[in-house]
Amino acid sequence: MSINAGQLIVWLITGALAGYIVGLIFRGKGFGTLGNIVIGLLGAVVGGLIFQLLNIRIAGLPSFTFSLADLVVAVIGAVILVVLLRALARR
Repeated sequence: MSINAGQLIVWLITGALAGYIVGLIFRGKGFGTLGNIVIGLLGAVVGGLIFQLLNIRIAGLPSFTFSLADLVVAVIGAVILVVLLRALARR
């Protein structure tokens, strides 16, 4: 698998958007730019793994270099990640 600079930029933007959206969901102003990117990218990995394990496919959303379906999966994964991190922080 080779990654070009354009796709890396799209991943970073998707991660930042997902992190920002999750920051809004959890009543905040996000986690800062770098935090948003990290939470969003980790959320994309978590969401991608969960969706793959459960054999869930998102159809009907436009797919191009920037995929709306990938953003949805990243946001769902990031929400799960933040919930887990907050649960662990309470201990």
